[in-house]
Amino acid sequence: MADSIIVLDFETTGLSPQQGDRAIEIGAVKLHQGEVVDRFQRLMNPGFRVSSFIEGYTGITNNMLSGAPRCAEVMDEFADFIQGSNLLAHNASFDQRFLDGELALINRDYNGQFACSLLVSRRLHQETSSHKLGDLVRYHQIDNDGVFHRALADAEMTAKLWRVQLATLRDKYGITQPSFELMTKIAKTPKASIDTLLRKVSR
Repeated sequence: MADSIIVLDFETTGLSPQQGDRAIEIGAVKLHQGEVVDRFQRLMNPGFRVSSFIEGYTGITNNMLSGAPRCAEVMDEFADFIQGSNLLAHNASFDQRFLDGELALINRDYNGQFACSLLVSRRLHQETSSHKLGDLVRYHQIDNDGVFHRALADAEMTAKLWRVQLATLRDKYGITQPSFELMTKIAKTPKASIDTLLRKVSR
C-alpha cells in the first residue's frame, strides 16, 4: 500500500553525481499504515570541502562534516535500512540520482521503486502555483518548525504532504487504500486525464 513506504531526502554538494557531486546528509522516515515507525539521519563526509553557497543553503558546515563518517559507511547502513521498501521523495529524480550514484560506489543496490510527491502534487492539486516543498507545506497548512533544506526535516515534511495527498484521494474520489502502483501511475498521467483515471479507479 502507498501508506507503507520510506520517505527520503538528500542534502548534497551540488546537483549532479555525474559531475562529482556527493551526498552530505541523508534523512528518511519509515511509514507503516501512514504512521512514522522509524527514522534515519546521518551527516557524511564527502572527502572534500563544500562550497560556501551549500553551507549557507543547508546550514551544514565544513566543520560539521569534518567529524562525520565517510559516505561509504553511511550509505552501506542506509542500504540496509531501505531494503524491501518502496521509496518516496519530493522531486524524486534528484534524490534517486544520488541514491543510485552513492550505492554504485559501494556496490550496493535496493529493490524498491520510487514515487515522487512533486509529480503527484502537480496532478492532484493543479490549482497551486508552486509545487516546491515549502510552498506546498504552507498551502496545505501542514504543521512544521520552519526548518527546510536539512534532510530529516524535509523527509518529515514530505511524509506529511504524502498523507495529505492520500487524504485527497480518499475525500475526493473515495479511494481509501491506494496502491503504490496507483500513485506512480498518477505521477505519469497527463494532468487533463487525472480526473477520468481516478473516477474509473474509484468505481
